[in-house]
Amino acid sequence: MKILFISSWFPNKLEPTNGNFVQRHAEAVASLHEVEILHAIGDPAQDQEFIFDDQKINGIRTLIVYYKSSKNPVLNFRNRMQAYQKGFLELQKPDLVHANILHNSMFFAVYLKEKYRIPFVVSEHWSGFLPINRSKLSFIGILTARYVARRASCLLPVSAILMDNLKELKIGKNFKVIGNVVNTELFSPEKKENKTFTFLHVSNLIPLKNPDAIIDAVVRLRKDFKNFDLQIGGDGDVERLNKLIEKHDGKSYIKTFGEISHAEVAEKMKKSDCFVLFSDYESFSCVLLESLSSGVPVIATRVGAIPEIIGENYGIVIEKSEEELYTAMKNMLNGNYKADSPEELHQYVVEKFSVSAIANEFNQVYKNII
Repeated sequence: MKILFISSWFPNKLEPTNGNFVQRHAEAVASLHEVEILHAIGDPAQDQEFIFDDQKINGIRTLIVYYKSSKNPVLNFRNRMQAYQKGFLELQKPDLVHANILHNSMFFAVYLKEKYRIPFVVSEHWSGFLPINRSKLSFIGILTARYVARRASCLLPVSAILMDNLKELKIGKNFKVIGNVVNTELFSPEKKENKTFTFLHVSNLIPLKNPDAIIDAVVRLRKDFKNFDLQIGGDGDVERLNKLIEKHDGKSYIKTFGEISHAEVAEKMKKSDCFVLFSDYESFSCVLLESLSSGVPVIATRVGAIPEIIGENYGIVIEKSEEELYTAMKNMLNGNYKADSPEELHQYVVEKFSVSAIANEFNQVYKNII
């Protein structure tokens, strides 16, 4: 089939990592079908009304239309819809549209259905529908999501908890949970040679990821154990963390790093012994599954989809408590917790979240609609 991916978020020159999980979904589907990607995003620094960035990325034709953004939200929305329309005319007519994230950009999927009779599905990834963020949801945002979802052939939330919350908000009727994709070839176990136990944390280092609490737990752990270190970093404010580490005199055992490539993340995971995620909320967590696929057990908070994807032999799931975080890290370090073997952890991810597993799940949905 010819499948067109459109998304409210997608990697672009202004936001290089935004919505990269959508890109991975598209790449998985491209293993079975002919896929094109269309995205529109406003650039406030742009003079021209529209700029077309048309290229092949990882074998998929990807057309990003940059439009001149406006501070007027109505004008901005109009410009975005025009950018989508102009981009669509440059592409093949698809058999089905695979939309992503129920924001007002996905009105374009509704437009394509009404004008060209092209059915569409929507993958939903957004943690904004979870109870912890519910107070920030606008009434217009909920109405928008309901309007788009009602016209979709199927809603595809990435986790069961997200599906339950969409149902609670009366958003959508037909559901199938299909998770995010893990590159199980890139993230694979490797024999470790390091004698020092390594904890790893990779994120955008924003407050909801609580990197400070992870550092505090490691500083406390250092009083009782010496033969370990923490690697912590990502595409966030590393300098602020460096000051905190310096304050604790922890530079000898806490190492930071800035934004790194997906391949570099895989290398760090292969060399680590435990991945730590102490988030306030998650709608899904690709990074935990990438760690498991690398044969590395995890410590993570009992939020969002994490209890769905992390079984008791895959790591330690804790409440949002700094005391529990410290205890879990201590149990990992002193060998009181035994996870499945690296090969078993990897196989679990291959069976549930690999490119072929997710591609086959989407394929079943597409076949039922077309």
